[in-house]
Amino acid sequence: MNPDTRDVAPSDVDLRHWMIVPAAGTGRRFSDLKAKQFFDLCGETVAQRCLHRLLQVPDIARLIVPCDLQQAIWSEIPASSDPRVELISGGPTRADSVANGLRAIHACADPMDWVLVHDIARPCITLESIAKLRHEVDQHPVGGILVAPIADTLKAVSVEGAILHTADRVDFRLAQTPQMFRYGELTVALAAAAARAVVPTDEASALEYAARPVLAVEGRRDNIKITCSEDLIMAAAILTAQENARCV
Repeated sequence: MNPDTRDVAPSDVDLRHWMIVPAAGTGRRFSDLKAKQFFDLCGETVAQRCLHRLLQVPDIARLIVPCDLQQAIWSEIPASSDPRVELISGGPTRADSVANGLRAIHACADPMDWVLVHDIARPCITLESIAKLRHEVDQHPVGGILVAPIADTLKAVSVEGAILHTADRVDFRLAQTPQMFRYGELTVALAAAAARAVVPTDEASALEYAARPVLAVEGRRDNIKITCSEDLIMAAAILTAQENARCV
């Protein structure tokens, strides 16, 4: 990418939008039996719930799912057979899986195309939130992410469990997904992090490490990530409430 033009937002309205949904994690914090994306959520797997909703996002060129291809259960997930969905081999870390997804579209993606990365374990994302992210980030030279405000009091705690101090929650947000970045920017940032043995916890941190500007877009607090077993209960309640309110 030409360094003289990387901060200039393009005017080309034909830039495409791609989606990468890393799903290679085993979710050991959730269960030793199987990955959390294969647990039941309101009669379907978490993976099916998430992918089905993402497939309703308009104008997505392709939806790449880096995953463990040895998991036979993927063949039982209806959304995985959609012609827009491509299952590819995931990596040992989230960053590796996303990098694999970027390589999968290397031959057809433009450096200024948009790539949206979304957690397979966030099935409660609304189409309205994704539309808001796309609209607000559309003219940004690098990209942005959905965030949510912190309602609870935020404490800094030592490794021994002692409270060190109370942080001002006004200065903090919870990072969510999708995270939306230019194909070229994200590819360069992840490669730079890997070259320095830095393992970013999300795509935004890779761009931050590369000293690139990232936009924060206020999302919804119900866009939770399923990490522990009780999160599955909350996700079921959220999905039911969203569907009753026709807020999907």
